[in-house]
Amino acid sequence: MKAVQLIRFEGLGSVEIAEIETPVVAEKKVLVVVHAAGVNPFDWKLTTGMMPVDFPFVLGGDFAGVVRETGPGVDGLREGDEVYGTASRFSRGSGSFAELALAAATVIARKPAELGMLEAGAIPLTGVSALQALTEHMELRSGQKILVHGGAGGIGTAAIQIARHLGARVATTVRAAQSEYVRAIGADEIIDRESQQFEALLHDYDAVFDTVGGETCRRSFRVLKRGGVLVSMVEKFEGEHAGERDVRAIGQATKVTRKRLEELAGLIDQGVVAVHIDRVFPLERAAEALAHLHEGHPRGKVVLEVGGRQAPRS
Repeated sequence: MKAVQLIRFEGLGSVEIAEIETPVVAEKKVLVVVHAAGVNPFDWKLTTGMMPVDFPFVLGGDFAGVVRETGPGVDGLREGDEVYGTASRFSRGSGSFAELALAAATVIARKPAELGMLEAGAIPLTGVSALQALTEHMELRSGQKILVHGGAGGIGTAAIQIARHLGARVATTVRAAQSEYVRAIGADEIIDRESQQFEALLHDYDAVFDTVGGETCRRSFRVLKRGGVLVSMVEKFEGEHAGERDVRAIGQATKVTRKRLEELAGLIDQGVVAVHIDRVFPLERAAEALAHLHEGHPRGKVVLEVGGRQAPRS
């Protein structure tokens, strides 16, 4: 079968397509025919040596596809089911940038009925990240105010929609060219990150969701009211860190689970969360997709179309 492998830590030039053996089904795991695989910043960061891996390393986590085989101990899933979730090597999977992928049964679920494969393959990590931050860490409620940094990205897109569903007022920071996009998905107040200082314009916010990090994250404390909460997808804090004005700061490590995927699927099928795809690339152009994600400032998600081709049974 075809798969996209990282063969060394030299950026996108070390990403190549290869023929590899089909993964072998094991206990509590599922073999899936991959139709689509979402591309995330984490995939690009791996090519830079962000963390150690064994080469060759099959990239990719997010996917949507069809169950081909289940291992012993798998409950609630069977051959032919349309599913979505993660097949990341860091979640006991085999990597989703491949025609076939092995995934732990605990980190996949039946895909949202209202989504096609491309959209379903785009949303697992970003959707769960937003859901976990807003509903679990922040416990966001109707009438509260939230600032979402990077609202045009995959996580920001999901966060804006979920926040509006919860009844919150949403501000977001984006480039000027992305303003109409975030307005269309529900942002109430839009800050041009290149020409405006958000901390001079926003005050007494209940929550900040940071997908940018660095100085943006540090300046965000000035926006929060006493008792507010900042959740960052980039910065790490020691537990729930007490920052300025008695606020909480949480560095979120997203954990994809079947329960969260099922909750996300419910929101999608209710029409609360729509999936926005910026560009679709074929599997063979994975390096180009990673470059576009990193340099192209996409609105929504970048996706690899694998096509669900049935690799020969070995």
